[in-house]
Amino acid sequence: MPRRFVLSGCTAVAAVALIAGCSVTQPPAGNPMGFFITSVNPGKGGDLGGLAGADRFCQSLATSVGAGNKTWRAYLSNAALNGQSAVNARDRIGSGPWTNAKGVVVATSVTDLHSANAKLGKDTSLTEKGEIVSGFGDAVNRHDILTGSRPDGTLAVPEPGKDTTCGNWTQSEGGSAIVGHHDHKGTNPDPVANASWNSSHGTRGCSIDQLKMSGSAGLMYCFAAN
Repeated sequence: MPRRFVLSGCTAVAAVALIAGCSVTQPPAGNPMGFFITSVNPGKGGDLGGLAGADRFCQSLATSVGAGNKTWRAYLSNAALNGQSAVNARDRIGSGPWTNAKGVVVATSVTDLHSANAKLGKDTSLTEKGEIVSGFGDAVNRHDILTGSRPDGTLAVPEPGKDTTCGNWTQSEGGSAIVGHHDHKGTNPDPVANASWNSSHGTRGCSIDQLKMSGSAGLMYCFAAN
C-alpha cells in the first residue's frame, strides 16, 4: 500500500505559501501619526476629567485609528490648585518629531514646536481621522483649542481670582480657559496672540454653550509622548 503523509496545520500553511510563491506576511505596522486635534469633546466642555482624563481621551481616539501603540498626552497646562503642582503643557508631550494623520511633520522637537518654524495651521492641524477642523470665516467656527498655556507652552498663570484652565480641567460651568487658534486667525487686536496656535485668549466659560460663544467646541491637541 502507498504511504500516506499527514501535514500539520502549520506545515500545510507553509506549503501553500511556498506553492503560491508568497511569504507569510507580518501584521501591519501601527499608524505613524504623532499629533492630532481631537475630533470631538468628551462631552462636558472644560471638564476633561483633569489631565489624566484628557490623556485617556487622547489615547482612546488614537486607538480608534490604529495609533494606540504610542503613549498619548493632551497638550494642557495645569495650575497650582487644590494641592496640585503646576504643570506646563510643553513638558508632557515628549521630544518629537510629530507627524499629523497625513504624514506631514508638524514639528521636529519641543523647541521647534514653539517657534515660527512649526508647521501648525488649518491645513496641517488635523483630527485623528485626518479631517480639517473648521475655523474663522467658516459657517461653524471651532478654532479655539483648549490649552491653558502661554505661547511658549508654559502655564498661563491666572491673576488672583481668575482662571485659565477650567479649574484644572474639572469644570463644566463658569470659569475660563486659555485657548489657541489652530488656524492662526481671529479678531484679537494683538497680532502676536491672534496668530498663536496655543495661546490667544480666554473663554467666556467652561460649559459647552459658553465655549461656543468664543468659537470653541472644547477640542484639544494630542501628542504622542514616545
